[in-house]
Amino acid sequence: MMNEPLSSIMTKHVISAGPDDKLSVARDIFTKNRVHHLPIVHGTKLLGILTTYDMFKLVYSGTDYDHVIIKNVMTKHVATLEPQDKIGSAAELFLENLFHAVPIVKDDELQGIVTSFDIIKYTFHKEYPTQEI
Repeated sequence: MMNEPLSSIMTKHVISAGPDDKLSVARDIFTKNRVHHLPIVHGTKLLGILTTYDMFKLVYSGTDYDHVIIKNVMTKHVATLEPQDKIGSAAELFLENLFHAVPIVKDDELQGIVTSFDIIKYTFHKEYPTQEI
């Protein structure tokens, strides 16, 4: 059941930010787009990731967000998978590492993102193909 490629469930039009953007830009993206994982890219090259949990852990006040640059607080060593990797590989990665999103890259270029919700939705539709979410 989890042997299909990640390319079949990944979000291809990924909302991202740049390393020199301010944290206030990331906060606005999180708020306006209802996302929790923000790949940080230069062009399409993945440099890191910032999450809402990362923002929660920071000791800055909301007004400081205009003065802090994303590259100074983002996670730089990011687990990634490739579009042809299997859905089960993402599920295993989430279970072993207790995180909820993985950028999908090919040749260091961001291709998409898969979240734990994507896997739940995929599994639900396999079991209940006529149900709408």
